[in-house]
Formats: sequence, structure tokens, C-alpha cells
Amino acid sequence: MADFKMPELNSVVIAGNLTKDPVFRQTTNGTPVVNFSIASNRRFRDKNDEWKEDVCYVGIVAWNRLAESCRDKLRKGNAVLVDGELQSRTFKTEDGSNRTVVEIKARRIQFLNKRISGAEDKDEPSTFTDDNFDSLLSPEDSSLIHDK
Repeated sequence: MADFKMPELNSVVIAGNLTKDPVFRQTTNGTPVVNFSIASNRRFRDKNDEWKEDVCYVGIVAWNRLAESCRDKLRKGNAVLVDGELQSRTFKTEDGSNRTVVEIKARRIQFLNKRISGAEDKDEPSTFTDDNFDSLLSPEDSSLIHDK
């Protein structure tokens, strides 16, 4: 049997509502970054055939122009559809212990809330993309994501 190389695929699509306003910062070299979390609800029937709801809280990080769009357009409660990849990072807490978090590094974010007619920016797209994301992909990985 021929050797099979498993493709390196790390892709997430999730929809939810912001739990708080986005937190916007800039790195020491001036790169914009925004962090926020969303609550994604899942409805299901339990063993007694009653409807239940489960909530999954997910952290999102966006960079560059995508971060600026989130800062300008998103507020607590807004609905979004996020397309990105999982990433983990470790940091030290105030008490000196290490903490690891898994979050989604956003590639594209679609703002799902309807715009009020007559409001400014109504011709602006509701989907924003991180223009630098694809530069991190190998040609093989890029061909898996994009139709050529």
C-alpha cells in the first residue's frame, strides 16, 4: 500500500453572539489585534424528549484590518459567523502559573446583524477577511482551502 500523507487541516466555522465588546490592542510594532468571545448555542432533545440548550463559549482573535473592522463594527450581543483555525497559546498568570487557552484565529468574519436602512456604511460588505492569513499557508494547504 502506498504511503498516505494526512493533509494538515485546521479549519473551524462557528456562529454565535458576542458575550462582551471586543478588546482592541496594538502589538509593540503597531499590529492591530482584537479579542472577543462568542456564545454558540446548540439545541437538542434529551432522553425524555424535552428540548434542552447547551452553550459553548469560544474565544476569537483577529489581526490587522480584520481586527480594525471588528473594533469598529462589533458590540456585545452582535451575531457573527467566524471562519478560521484553532490555535493554542500559553501565558503566565499573575500568580506565576502557566495557563493555556485554545481559541480561533479568525480568517473571515461575517457580521450577521442586519443594518438599519439609511445608516451610513450600508454599502460596506458584511464579511471581512484577514488579508495576511493566506501568506502563512503552504501551496498544498492553500489548494485545499481555495478553489483553483
